[in-house]
Amino acid sequence: MGHENLLGVWKLLSLQFAVTDSGECRDMYGADPLGYIFITPDNRMITVITSKGRKPSDNESGDADLFKSMMAYSGRFRIDGADQFVTEVEVSWHPGWVGTEQARTFSIVDDILSITTAETLHPMFPGQKGRGILKWQRTSAF
Repeated sequence: MGHENLLGVWKLLSLQFAVTDSGECRDMYGADPLGYIFITPDNRMITVITSKGRKPSDNESGDADLFKSMMAYSGRFRIDGADQFVTEVEVSWHPGWVGTEQARTFSIVDDILSITTAETLHPMFPGQKGRGILKWQRTSAF
């Protein structure tokens, strides 16, 4: 599967963390998260994901909580093999991601893009390894 199949704007349908040891899947940003990923013909991607129903904050503690209920990053990507794309992160909601490579396995069936992350420890689930599993619906093509 090549670059041309990924091109477009995709709306997030679900985002779960699949725990390696138990296989349990947990919603990372609630049952109905909000998000989009844009994948452009010049090999750039940008994604923003948030929990639904977030409320504005009027203090630093509330601002920190808002930070925990979102993620965003962008960069140039390349196709690696038949089913993987790797993004060289240039800007991110989390500064630790800047300058890293984020590898994702993907498949597309009809207009549904499925993305799986590499196994990782995630701060939302301390001490548990797992993979992110994302489902996206194509909303438009480039």
